Amino acid sequence: MLNYLWAFMMLVGIIWAALHGNLALVTTGALDSAREAVTLCITMLGVMSFWTGILEVGRRAGLIEQLSKKMTPILRFLFPKIPRGHPSLESISANMIANMLGLGWAATPAGLQAMEELENLEEDRRREGKKSVPKGVANNEMCTFLIINISSLQLIPINMIAYRTQYGSINPTAVVGPALVATTISTIVAAIFCKWKNRKAG
Repeated sequence: MLNYLWAFMMLVGIIWAALHGNLALVTTGALDSAREAVTLCITMLGVMSFWTGILEVGRRAGLIEQLSKKMTPILRFLFPKIPRGHPSLESISANMIANMLGLGWAATPAGLQAMEELENLEEDRRREGKKSVPKGVANNEMCTFLIINISSLQLIPINMIAYRTQYGSINPTAVVGPALVATTISTIVAAIFCKWKNRKAG
């Protein structure tokens, strides 16, 4: 759907420029934007590689596992029906830690792994005859995880700081305070909403 939307907007822009004799400006704008996109990609590639590497070092050193244990009260509050020690909890923790650091691209692999493990958990429930949802339908834990992931509490919005640095901000870290306040509120609202919906679902 987004492909059609972008194609439509580009087509409208080209037609508008042609009708007003500004096709040369469209070409110049496209080339400038392409150059800027490549520069931004190279900058973000370095940031992404560094922090993804740090996260992987932390995982191999057992730091993620230790942090997962520290986060047990929060995870038990959000996901009371996930058995203790289930592998999905470590993936959920890794995802939440990456999001707290503003590393959306590092959080994605852990998020996908968590979803796979939550699906495996639901499959176990089906085999054991416990209350479960039909195959292909998201269970309560999946919905809760997705909503918490979207609300994404950020202590250090590294992505945003890198973007602001790339575009010449005088104070790239000025966004830290507002981002912390905004994402704290959104995460609290998300947690309340999830608990309310889960209670209604039984």
